[in-house]
Amino acid sequence: MKQALQHLTVATGSRGLHEVTRDIDRWIDHQDIRTGLLTVFCRHTSASLLIQENADPDVRTDLERYFERVAPESPDAYVHDAEGPDDMPAHLRTALTTVQLSIPVEAGRMVLGTWQGIYVFEHRTAQHQRELVLHLIGE
Repeated sequence: MKQALQHLTVATGSRGLHEVTRDIDRWIDHQDIRTGLLTVFCRHTSASLLIQENADPDVRTDLERYFERVAPESPDAYVHDAEGPDDMPAHLRTALTTVQLSIPVEAGRMVLGTWQGIYVFEHRTAQHQRELVLHLIGE
């Protein structure tokens, strides 16, 4: 059994979904593991990870609009606002999604569906550098 570990920094630019599938694919290509399990972990409490459709950008727009309704920026709604009005809504959005994904790897490729991509879901309005930890284990 072999293992590989990598820290991947993602510049998000703004709130929304930022696809990282190709970056992860490139890293897997350089590993000597053909069959195994990939774990992707986001080291933040105001950004999360999603596997979502990567063909129609309207899906990402609708997801972002949904989360704006579920966890809106509202100055009177939250006690925690240490980093501004988008701080607590970002934590809520992360709590409703996930910070870790597990993806099978077969023949040196992630086993994703035809229209699936991996996204960092930035929940803050300002640009951030988000760190993902990639861990691949297998043979």
